[in-house]
Parts: sequence; C-alpha cells; structure tokens
Amino acid sequence: MLTRGCAVLLLLTFLTACGDDSDPDADASASTTSASVDTTVEPTDEPTTSTTDEPSPSRTPEPTEPGTRIVASDSEFGQMLFDSAGQAIYLFDVETTSKPACYDACAEAWPPVLTTGDPLAGQGVESSLLATTERADGTEQVTYNDHPLYFYAHEGKGEVKCHDVFLNGGNWYVVQPGGDPAPPG
Repeated sequence: MLTRGCAVLLLLTFLTACGDDSDPDADASASTTSASVDTTVEPTDEPTTSTTDEPSPSRTPEPTEPGTRIVASDSEFGQMLFDSAGQAIYLFDVETTSKPACYDACAEAWPPVLTTGDPLAGQGVESSLLATTERADGTEQVTYNDHPLYFYAHEGKGEVKCHDVFLNGGNWYVVQPGGDPAPPG
C-alpha cells in the first residue's frame, strides 16, 4: 500500500516529467498543483519507479536582442513612420521588392534602418507589415509592406526634409502606417 507521501512523490515525478524544463514557472505551478491535489490513491501492486534515472539538462533560452521599434506619428505629410528616437523613415521607389538596391554612396546618404532582433511595432504600426531582409553585408534591414526602410543622413529628430525628392536614381517618400508612400507634397 502506498503512503500519502509516496503518492505525492509519484505525482510530482509525473508532473515534472511532463513539464517544460525551460519554463521557471512550470516548477512553481507543479508544486502548487501538487499541494492542492487529492492525494488519496488506490493501492496497487505495481512497483513505483522513476521514468528517468538521470536529471535532464535544463535548457536556457537564447537571449534575444530587442529589435528596432517603428512608430507612427503626425507630420506635415500626415501620419508616417519614425523610429523610436523620432527619426523619419523613407522608402526608395526603385525598390519594387524587399531586396535593397541602395548601397555605397546611396547608403551613405540614406542609411538603412537596421535591426539586431525582430523589429517591433509601436503605436500606430501594423506588426504584420514589419519584417526584415538581409543586406549584402549580412546585416538585417527592416522592411514594411515589403519596402526596405531608410533614414536620410542629414535630418535630425522630427525633421522631414526629403519627402518626394529625387536623389540617387529614384524618388524617396515617407511611409504611411498602411505601408504605402505618402502622396507627393
């Protein structure tokens, strides 16, 4: 006949074998659950053995870097995209896919919006439109509605100087929260 203590130990062994070792709250909830479980167990002739004789290694999730946050805010061209520091964001009309075409002198004037993690949708931004594309140098550039995103190198926080401007072989437009370029100004 199993004692009440053996039944609790057997139940804890079963619960921890089924849990996800990477979730620190799983052990706490298993302990809490076992304290509130009815421990009356019918006697059995089966021996009680653990299904694992060796402790399982704990898995530590890889830390993820926070990505670049994109927000929508008012401007003289209506609602448009900015980064979290207030830098205006543009698209280049010659890029008809998510593959960037702005490199070298173009990228000096129009630095790409880069990220080290998944880009984050801030206020007014549709997260389903945010993604990334890999640049030739291996860095990740933020895209929005399949448009690679850029800053203009000669603007400060909150400035929008280059909407509907032809430079570096194409037109540059600020991006509306729906993913399209703002109408020409």
